[in-house]
Amino acid sequence: MSLRHHPDFRRLWVGDTIAQFGTAVGNIVLPLLAVGLLNASAFEMGVLTAAESAAFLLLGLPAGAWVDRVRRRPLMIRMDLARAALLLTVPVAWWLGALTFTHLVLVALLVGTCTVFFDVGYQSYLPSLVGREHLVEGNAKLQASHSVAHAGPALGGGAAQLLGAASALVTTGFGYLASALFLSRITAVEPEPVRPEVRNLRAEVLEGLRFVLGNRYLRSIVACTGTWNLFGSVNTAVLVLFLIDHVGLTEGAVGLVVGLAGVGGILGALVAGRVGRVVGQARTIWLVPVLSAPFSLLFPLAAPGWPLVVAVAGFVGVQMAGVVYNVAQVSFRQSICPDHLLGRMNASVRFIVWGTLPLGGLLGGTLGTWLGIRTTVWVAAFGCAAAALWVVLSPLRKLRDLPDPEPATAV
Repeated sequence: MSLRHHPDFRRLWVGDTIAQFGTAVGNIVLPLLAVGLLNASAFEMGVLTAAESAAFLLLGLPAGAWVDRVRRRPLMIRMDLARAALLLTVPVAWWLGALTFTHLVLVALLVGTCTVFFDVGYQSYLPSLVGREHLVEGNAKLQASHSVAHAGPALGGGAAQLLGAASALVTTGFGYLASALFLSRITAVEPEPVRPEVRNLRAEVLEGLRFVLGNRYLRSIVACTGTWNLFGSVNTAVLVLFLIDHVGLTEGAVGLVVGLAGVGGILGALVAGRVGRVVGQARTIWLVPVLSAPFSLLFPLAAPGWPLVVAVAGFVGVQMAGVVYNVAQVSFRQSICPDHLLGRMNASVRFIVWGTLPLGGLLGGTLGTWLGIRTTVWVAAFGCAAAALWVVLSPLRKLRDLPDPEPATAV
């Protein structure tokens, strides 16, 4: 039976889609607000980018142990409500004439903290909601939501230009409230979490980390994804400055360019299942990054006129490949992980692959100051292309589909 006919999955799917739209709007409006209203420098933009993802580095590992101790759906609802309240403080502060760059950084940091728990929660909740036999379909549909949400920057950029960046953030807050509403309507009874008789946070965290680092397939996946995220965050730190100052785009056009990447993501979500069946789930994980590497090198060519078209085409190609890769690798790691370790496995992976994001943000801001914005974009492009080497040179290259589950080993 298709998950389209699974009412509780539909509620999760719709709620996640709305929340992703809100997140995508916020991701473009926050930097537009920092640049346009607060005159942020390249280094300050790097700090803001780092703040958005710093919680994955600071709290990523213990978050998995905490998620494994509680029911995931109520946790996700609480995180949605908290994110809505935090983001709505930004337009209120602006309307009162009290908004500062420090306020933006604190909001980004706290919203990122909530996102850590929400993301680890939903990735650990999905197998119990739909069953492992539907993981690829479920992840493909959720990735499609993320891709459709890439239209959010286009909406956010237009709203920022028409209404003002601070006012446009209201959309993000209401998106999280809508997500909480749909999650609250799920009727499936979530299994009671298996809690250890003696709680030892350090031991629980290490068990999840050992599972990830002790598995030869997961090691190469997290190295590839972490490297790509590091250099992708370098690019994100200077993206708005690059498109406004070097390409000459307006705020609305910046949102449109970033939003067009969602077209590639939607295409990727539509073909991800078919690619996995035809090519093989394990083979997809290394082949897709190799084929997409040349597209990464097109974005730094952006300039007024036809070079911008070429750069956007590269951006779309990378997003399409990224969704196909993510559907394959997320389903892969969910399938080989025991139920009682899902939270800690997902948190350990997120700690490594998202923990590089704040480092990349700071690196991007620093390189943008020292080397210039366009040179920094080139550094980011070559770094993203090189990330494929981790999976190309790994044991995944000898597999077509899922291996037999491996026991955790010490590191």
